[in-house]
Amino acid sequence: MKKVPVITAEKAASLVKDGDVILGGGFGMTGNPVHLLHALAETNTKNLTFIGNNVGEPGMGGGRLLNNGQLKKMIGSFFTSNPDAVKAAQMGDVDYELLPQGTLAEAIRAGGAGIGGFYTPTSAGTVIAKDLETKIIDGTEQVFIKGIRGNVAFIRAWKADTSGNLQYRMTEQNFNRAMATAADLVVAEVQEIVAAGELDPNEIHTPGCFVDYIVEKKLSEADLGSSASVGSSKKVDEKRINMAKRAFSELQKGDVVNLGIGIPTLVADYIKPEDGIILHTENGMLGVGPEPKDGRGAMFYPVNAGKVPVTAVQGSSYFDSADSFAMIRGKHIDVAIMGGLQIDEKGDLANWAVPGKPLLGVGGAMDLASGAKRLIVTLSHTDRRGNSKVVPECTLPLTASNCIDTCITDLAVFKYIDNQLTLVELMPGSSLQEVRDNTAAKFIEQIK
Repeated sequence: MKKVPVITAEKAASLVKDGDVILGGGFGMTGNPVHLLHALAETNTKNLTFIGNNVGEPGMGGGRLLNNGQLKKMIGSFFTSNPDAVKAAQMGDVDYELLPQGTLAEAIRAGGAGIGGFYTPTSAGTVIAKDLETKIIDGTEQVFIKGIRGNVAFIRAWKADTSGNLQYRMTEQNFNRAMATAADLVVAEVQEIVAAGELDPNEIHTPGCFVDYIVEKKLSEADLGSSASVGSSKKVDEKRINMAKRAFSELQKGDVVNLGIGIPTLVADYIKPEDGIILHTENGMLGVGPEPKDGRGAMFYPVNAGKVPVTAVQGSSYFDSADSFAMIRGKHIDVAIMGGLQIDEKGDLANWAVPGKPLLGVGGAMDLASGAKRLIVTLSHTDRRGNSKVVPECTLPLTASNCIDTCITDLAVFKYIDNQLTLVELMPGSSLQEVRDNTAAKFIEQIK
């Protein structure tokens, strides 16, 4: 078997040249090759294109490269997790390209597999696909996405053997597995290096043929940023609780369910083991349990898509981001529950772009809205100015078209029956007249 060279983080950083395209693994700071990126930040290498789900956190990971002025462009799905990235984009200090999270993961996997590109229904009809080639395949509009490759990939695994075989742990696979295949030169930062033969071949995630160099660096809680400890930010009031309970009532035993941020996260509080509901998180986990009670973070636990540490229920499994979004696009997720900014008469959803702010954070919303078998949207019926969010036609940038099955607001429950927006239920404390007065869209009334 080959023996992969073990080098220092500083040596790895020296392999990156001015103008290179860098693939940076991780989901936030989980599974992030933070030591490699920080070593690169100590060099004078510049004009880099950084590709990752996000650009680390302020002053951490890719965020340190950004603050140093070493990046000329960033390509990712959720820059808004780093306020420095948002500011740099707004000021024009760095170019950027936004891709839906699942599209980004699949583009990297395609690049690593020698595939020039692929078609996906995700983002069809949205501003993200405006200048891209589209084609109708089996009656569905699909968007052509070019495969992605880099000059250098910096990834993070938990263990490596001397032959370069890698093992990841918990939700640290995320973008790392695909990125390990998709660069001319791959450097794996790992917690531990063991002798060849010590890793069970059945438990190797990345075969050694993909890996050029290994760097051993111990991870500490200080390297995990916002995921270092449990810091729940759930906003709870009676209206939100009622909406979460009503959304929970839509679920059936055995459903595989993805919960978005905001009100949807409250739904998890009502799920009991006997309900048989399996929670999915797009960063690579089936069987998401409650937040850990001991307050410890990602050093000891997996994280969910909100980068919050969670526990794993019995029968859980871990996988990478590309497989996770294959589950979504392949219709293996029964229900997605998402927040919304607007919904309209046609069942279109807008939930990722706020008026007057840059389009810098789509995440997995477009994949989930178009890929889940059923979509439940929760949102306040009106905005802070009293304007209806249930409108004739969405005016905010679309997430997906004709995708909503059920909409639950603080005033009412709507379903799309025979492709028509239909009022089926009033929420506690609301009246039919109040719903009529606060709904801009036309709807049919079928209250039971």
